[in-house]
Amino acid sequence: MATVDITGEQFASIIEGNDIVLVDFWAEWCGPCRQFAPTYSAVSEKHPDVVFAKVDTEAEQQLAAEAGISSIPTLMAFREKVLVFSQPGALGAPQLEQVIDAVKALDMEEVHAHVARSQAEAAAAAGNSAGKSAGPQDGSQIPDF
Repeated sequence: MATVDITGEQFASIIEGNDIVLVDFWAEWCGPCRQFAPTYSAVSEKHPDVVFAKVDTEAEQQLAAEAGISSIPTLMAFREKVLVFSQPGALGAPQLEQVIDAVKALDMEEVHAHVARSQAEAAAAAGNSAGKSAGPQDGSQIPDF
């Protein structure tokens, strides 16, 4: 599958409507982004079951800010609507394949249970200490693989 450019308006529906979505946050002026683009595109052709999205951080500044992007390129991976991987820096093809294989191999029952426990703990902590941040609620607390 080829890569697809997405906007802030499309972001949620792409994540919600597909099992596995990789998102490359990039910018035209970014040298490492330009180096990563051909790798991302080539690997996308090998995985028709994965959506390979691209977000231009210059055109989609609000989305980049909401996603907490502070360095580009940043690659995020979502599985069953849960953020399971987020890392800045350009990856080589073998590393990108390793990320994809790891995302596909995740036990999503375990991941969803982990997210539910984290949300329950955060809600309990918020109830005990109003005004304190309880941390991310999107699954990003899942350990790197």
